[in-house]
Order: sequence, then C-alpha cells, then structure tokens
Amino acid sequence: MYLGIDVGGTHTDAVALEESGIAAQVKVKTDHKDLLASVNAALAGILATVRPEDIRQLNLSTTLSTNAIVQGTTEDVGMLVVAGTGIHAGDFMLCRDYHALAGSIDHRGSEIERLDAAQVKAAIESCRKAGVKVFGCVGKFSTRNPLHENTIRQMIGPLGEGGADAVTLGHELGGRLNFPRRLATAYFNCAVWRVFNLFADAVEKSLGKLGLGHVRVNTLKADGGTFPLAQARKMPVQSIFSGPAASVMGIIALCDITHDSIILDIGGTTTDIAVFVDGQPLVEHDGIHIGSHPTLVRALKVHSIGIGGDSAISVLGEAVRVGPNRLGPSQADCVEAGCACEDNARPTLIDALNCTGACAHGNVEASRQAIAQFARCHSISPEVLAQSAVDAAAEAIHKATRELIDEVNDKPVYTIHELLEGRRVAPRRVYVMGGPAEAMKEALRQRFELFTVVPEHAGVANAIGAALTRNTASLELFADTERGVMFIPALGHRENVPRSYNLKDAERDALNHLLAHLSEMGVFADRDNAQVNHASSFNMVNDGTTTGRNIRVKCQIKPGVAFTLNGQNAQNRTGR
Repeated sequence: MYLGIDVGGTHTDAVALEESGIAAQVKVKTDHKDLLASVNAALAGILATVRPEDIRQLNLSTTLSTNAIVQGTTEDVGMLVVAGTGIHAGDFMLCRDYHALAGSIDHRGSEIERLDAAQVKAAIESCRKAGVKVFGCVGKFSTRNPLHENTIRQMIGPLGEGGADAVTLGHELGGRLNFPRRLATAYFNCAVWRVFNLFADAVEKSLGKLGLGHVRVNTLKADGGTFPLAQARKMPVQSIFSGPAASVMGIIALCDITHDSIILDIGGTTTDIAVFVDGQPLVEHDGIHIGSHPTLVRALKVHSIGIGGDSAISVLGEAVRVGPNRLGPSQADCVEAGCACEDNARPTLIDALNCTGACAHGNVEASRQAIAQFARCHSISPEVLAQSAVDAAAEAIHKATRELIDEVNDKPVYTIHELLEGRRVAPRRVYVMGGPAEAMKEALRQRFELFTVVPEHAGVANAIGAALTRNTASLELFADTERGVMFIPALGHRENVPRSYNLKDAERDALNHLLAHLSEMGVFADRDNAQVNHASSFNMVNDGTTTGRNIRVKCQIKPGVAFTLNGQNAQNRTGR
C-alpha cells in the first residue's frame, strides 16, 4: 500500500492507496510552527483505518525548506568559491561568509592555476570563527575537473569532528556549466540542510513509534519525481517547491489528459497554475528561481498566486478583491472549530462561496453573518459582495493563467520528456483540484469558456500525487576522447576511454550508470522509464586535423506515477 502526505499551506492531506483505489484519507490543519505535529496527526488518522504492516512506502511532500527560505530562518553558510579567469566571483556574493579563492580550471578540465593552500585555510578559519558549520565549495569548471572542490573539502576536515556538519560540492549538483546557478544552488542546499535533517530525524523517529519503521520513505522533488529520504538529506534543495509538483502528479493520476490543458490547484492559501501540452506537463528547463537567484533545481513549470479558500475579501472603492492576504481561517471554519475570532475578522472566499450556495462548508450561518457584517461596513448588499468576491477570484485566476500561457508561448516549450520547438499552447480543457474546486468550477468555466473538469478525489489530489509519484534521477556524462577520459560529475565517476569511444558508447554508459546508481540507493527503476534527453558529439580540430571528440549525454528516469485511479495505464501516458 502506498501512503502519501502533502503538507500544504493550510491543510496537511494524507491518503493510503492500493491499485483498487483509496483505502483511507485524512485532512488536518497545518501547524506551521510544528510541521511534524501535522504529519503525525495525518499518520494517526490513516492508521485508524489501515494496518501499519500493510504500508510499504511513504512519499512525503513538505513546505519545510521553502518556508525556511521565505521566513528567513536558514542558517549561515560558508561559501568557498574558485571562479578562475574571466569572471569576478565577488559579483555573485550570496552571504556574509563568502570567500573568493585563487585557482583556475579551464573548460576542458586542465588545471591552469593551483589553489593557494594558505588562502583556503584562512577562509575556512574565518568561517569557523563566525560559527559557520555548513559549507558550499564551488569552482567554475568543477564539472570538468573537481580537483579544487575536492581539495577544499579535504581541508575542511571530517564531518562532525570539528570540521563541518555538511559540505555541498558544486560538481555534485549536476553537469551543466552555469556558474551563477551552481553557486546559488549550493548555497541554498547548505542553508536548508539543518532544518530539513532535523525534520527527517523526527519523521523517522515518529515512524518507528507508530510501527512504521519498515516503511521506505521518499521525498517529493520539484521536478515531479521522488528520491529516497537518505538522498534528500544530502540534497534538500531539491525538495523546494515540491507541493506544486504534487499537484501536477495528482492530476496525472486522476485524469487521462491528452490535450493542451490548464491545471488549477486551489488550496487554502494559494492557487497553483500549471500547463500541459499534448498531455505532458511543462518544466522549467533551466531551473527555478529562489527569490531573485536562478538555480539548477529542475522543476515542473507552476505559477502560484495568492488566491485560496482562506484568502481575505477586501473592498477598494467599488472594487471587490480577494487575496493575496490570508488573515486567518474562514468564519465557517473558525466557528466550526470553536476558536475565538474577532467580531471584525475579515470574511474569506470560502465564506463568499457558502453565501452564494456554491458550497456548504463548515458553519454556513457564520459565513452569512460575516459577509453581511462586512457588506454593511461598505454599503453593499451581502449577495452582491459574495458574488463579486467569487467573480473577482475567478477573474484573478483567469488573468494569471493567460499571462502564464503568453509567457510559455514566447519561448521554446519544454515538457517533462522533450523540447517542442515552434509549438504554441492552445488549451482546450481546464482541470480544477483542491478543497474549493467544485465550488469554483462554474465561475471558472464562465471565465475560461472551456470544458472544465473537477475529478473525483479532487480535494486530496496533492496527496494522491505524492503517494503515486515514482523515483526519478538524472545525470550527465562527458567524454573527451583526445584526452581519453570520461566523467560523470554528479557521481564523482571518472575513467579512461579509448580514442574510438563514440556517442553510442556514451549513451549506453550513461544509462547503465544511472540505473546502477539507483540500484545502490535501493531504488528499482525500469529501464523502459530511462531515456536519453540530450546527446551531442563535436569534433575537436587542431591544425586542420581531427584530434578527438567532445561528447555530452544527459539521461533521466522519466517522471510518472506508479499507477492511476482512472483505469488507464500510467506508463502509456507518462512514458511516451
């Protein structure tokens, strides 16, 4: 049995699934001061119905790392940076303890300038005096030769023995040559390392107490896949924005999407908007931005806006607006839960939906009273206020979706499987999920003027997506046949190859190493789900003579779900 938990901004959802359907589901309020308490409450709800021994896997989607960055609760990082020639490392200063070091590796991996050992030692000591316990080591061409990063790592010393608690090496983040993105990714990975690992410790301890110590635990990634908790502990930056990924994978599990489509996940705090092309979700090909910093974190392309069921209603002049502020739960939820709301508490979108008759959530009478009181303050009838609020929310979602589609159509389209050049997105359907999905369906249908679908189990689609998402991984292989070397940066693998080594050899080796890497982590990956998504070979010429080939191959395990709940074969739809 598969268990999925999605820790959202308002609710934490959990589902237990088997191929015949949902065995149990639960929804609890998210406690942002104690996310573990939310996870434990969700687990307890599931175990009231499901036997612990029947659960074999838990996939967890959490806002923990994202919250730490947004709330500024990350820890100080020591960044040790070797930029080499042609770039000024100081232009990319990310934190207080940032040290630009002498040394240089060229684009083919040759050492041009050695590290200054005294300078490196002084930088490390400076970080230690400042109380820094996590370090990022990044060299501009470390993916071609990690010598300098590995040397700095050795000088920092053993983990947990006066050296450092965690060290992130730039070449382990992937093979792409983008120095600023690599710097930012290493920095954020270190910044959230401790908060994520403390949470992981607590989760594993809780599972043991609940009789779930045997369960394999995975964490959702932003790219629509999962990775084992042991790997997530090393690379927690990959778990950032995993919530929107759960939305996308949830709709894949619930619906057989074959056309260009819009996906709307309306939660309590935000609405996540995604776009499918020919039934496949789009990806941020170059990597997501965290704040103003571009990173190497591959992610599904999802845009979030501050419109949700608990978004506050406001009136400015004659205009009624919803969000982006969330000033507390709806009056319906507040009274239903018996908590103390102020008399002048702002009504929310859920309260408006209750008043229009679109839903009957919680204490409907409390919603009507809140809307009526707020309407009197602004000389509006309660009926007009409620309907205007619903219309305003639908219009805001529609406007943000059109802007996203325009953005997508301004550049090449990348799906989870391939680049579609010259392809313009023309949505034909809208799929809506989340707690308020059914209540908002008609208002959204009128705005989009498209066939609008709210699938069964839409209220826990995120948790379903979390539960069923399969393990994914990717790696890049490089070969320089003139020098007779092949290397895979993410695995720290390097070996000699003959001058006859060619592109087919590289594709074979890349896939074999990827599958072997997953096997070492205890992850089964079907070779049918592995694909080469980039392969190139360029001749290197010297004095008019070909001296060798420069080869690059990138491969991945394709994102997808273990099975679907709509009777369709998941592999047929996500493994094309």
